Amino acid sequence: MDKRLIVKILIILVPLELLLWYHVFNNSEGTSDNNLEEISDIRYYGKDFFLLEGTEIADSLKESRYDRLPLSLKNVVREPVWDLSKSSAGMSIRFLSNTTSINVKWTVLNDNKMPHMPESGIKGVDLYFNNNGKFQYLNTAIPSGIESEFLLMQNMSNEMREYKMFLPLYDGLVSIEIGIDSDSQILKADKNMAKPIIFYGTSITQGCCASRPGMAHTNIISRKLNVDVINFGFSGNGMMESPINELISESDPLLYVIECLPNMSSDQVTERTIPLVKTIREKHSKTPIILVENFIYDRSVLDMKDDEMITNKNKALRDEYIKLINSGYDYVYYVEGANANGDDYEGTNDTVHFNDLGYMRYADYLISKFVEFGLINLTD
Repeated sequence: MDKRLIVKILIILVPLELLLWYHVFNNSEGTSDNNLEEISDIRYYGKDFFLLEGTEIADSLKESRYDRLPLSLKNVVREPVWDLSKSSAGMSIRFLSNTTSINVKWTVLNDNKMPHMPESGIKGVDLYFNNNGKFQYLNTAIPSGIESEFLLMQNMSNEMREYKMFLPLYDGLVSIEIGIDSDSQILKADKNMAKPIIFYGTSITQGCCASRPGMAHTNIISRKLNVDVINFGFSGNGMMESPINELISESDPLLYVIECLPNMSSDQVTERTIPLVKTIREKHSKTPIILVENFIYDRSVLDMKDDEMITNKNKALRDEYIKLINSGYDYVYYVEGANANGDDYEGTNDTVHFNDLGYMRYADYLISKFVEFGLINLTD
């Protein structure tokens, strides 16, 4: 065969082969379970179509809908507290739909990252559904940056179901939209009329190191008890401070859980515990107040200085609790920290912050104390 003819044939065939490989490669990439292009006719719905839980502060009183503090406190609380209040920790949205697929599209404030916590926990979104009265986990929307879009469920039957999405723990939420089949319905869920539980505390309260939002102990307790839980956890800054004390006293909750010791010195515990209780008691004479010790860090078994610090803080809290009881304060309860996280030293991510196992244990531990104190009845 003429060499010039062979060259011409190769010039034609090689590009065709490359084009074929490109087509195959692109098709293989397009088979991802989370490829939104596979599902057509998605319609997105915003805040008017779902119930926001985990906050009692009206949108009109906040700088942003998903803030945890009112705008009136912006120049009252310390700057780190205000910045942390922009995170949507403890908040969730609830809705009903007969869709066969669920997508979520959300925008976060900062695109935060931390070396010891997955981004799915920092700024992801968890999806649960109501399965015979209990919310059951389905999937987590993994963030991809400031703006994210994620296919959470598909191939479902078109029954009307109730869904709940837990919002980011360590980033602010600018907006969130729910994507469903364009020919399906979406209904805002009815408000839970039971009184909420209010938590005031630290990074642990905020959910630090949970793998996903639903695994923070406040969210676990919310699901297990079917109550709204309001999370005033401020990483490194849960310190029984007057502006937050005043704010939480404005609510009318089922009970208060105060777990601030990890961020406080023993002197601060002595100075601030009784004023916090007095602030609440001025408005609520019988609402239960639960004071929680600093749980024992894993490293404290050998770190003598750490052990002494925790021992001193817990002693200071107990001393203030005894003063309250001796002064006639009723409905104040005390929770020890020694057994809060099991006895196998496997419940933390970094010796201080709980991992998912630790959060489950801690939630169950607190619930057992609520029952022991006669504050809840699990048979209801």
